[in-house]
Amino acid sequence: MFISPAYAQAAGAAGQQGGTMAGIVSMLPLILIFVAFYFLMIRPQQKRMKTLQNAIASVKKGDTVITAGGLVGKVTKTDDQYVEVEVAPGMKVKVVKATLAEVQPLGGKPAND
Repeated sequence: MFISPAYAQAAGAAGQQGGTMAGIVSMLPLILIFVAFYFLMIRPQQKRMKTLQNAIASVKKGDTVITAGGLVGKVTKTDDQYVEVEVAPGMKVKVVKATLAEVQPLGGKPAND
C-alpha cells in the first residue's frame, strides 16, 4: 500500500545481483586454498613419484636399493617384475620392483660420509 509495485520489483532485482556477487566472493577463499595446496603439496609429490618410478624402471646390477620394508642391499640381478638383492655376503633376496623405496646408483655417496 505504501510502496508502489514498480519500486518493489526494482529492489528485488538489485538484491539478486548482489547475491550472485556475494556468492562468488564467498567461494574465492576456497579456490585460493585449493590452488595453494596444489602448488605446495600435490605437485611436488607427483614430481617425486615420477622420479622414483623412473629410477625403479632403470635399476641395474650394482645399484644399492632400499625396500619399503627397510631392507638395504645391492642389486645382483634384475627382471621385469623382480630384483634380486644381496643383503649380506652370500644371502640373496628376491624383491618385487614395486616395493623399492629408493635407488642409489652404482658408485653413489656412502651413507656414513
